[in-house]
Amino acid sequence: QVQLVESGGGLVQAGASLTLSCAASGLPFSSSAMGWFRQAAGKEREFVASISGSGYTTYADSVRGRFTISRDNGKNTVHLRVNSLKPEDTAVYYCAVRFGSPYYSQQESAYNYWGQGTQVAVSS
Repeated sequence: QVQLVESGGGLVQAGASLTLSCAASGLPFSSSAMGWFRQAAGKEREFVASISGSGYTTYADSVRGRFTISRDNGKNTVHLRVNSLKPEDTAVYYCAVRFGSPYYSQQESAYNYWGQGTQVAVSS
């Protein structure tokens, strides 16, 4: 049974940093690409970052240079370091996995399993 459990969200002031984590189980982690998406209130879910099984990364233009995705294949965990947070980064952040595919993707439809989400709220 695939499980993805996010943690690390919270309420912070603009300019602050957070590290979001996603613990995965029930899947071949090192051969599965991982992704982070976010959904703000009243908006559609959008791509944030993705990392391949071997560590190659891709980012949304809106977060490139501020966010960093990384993975620890020994601990079946993926992280999203979010720096210089802005109020427009406020959203529920979701972890997702491309079960059995090592290639990163920006497409939501490419992901098979999703976590429950962790809320990030940024005050101005």
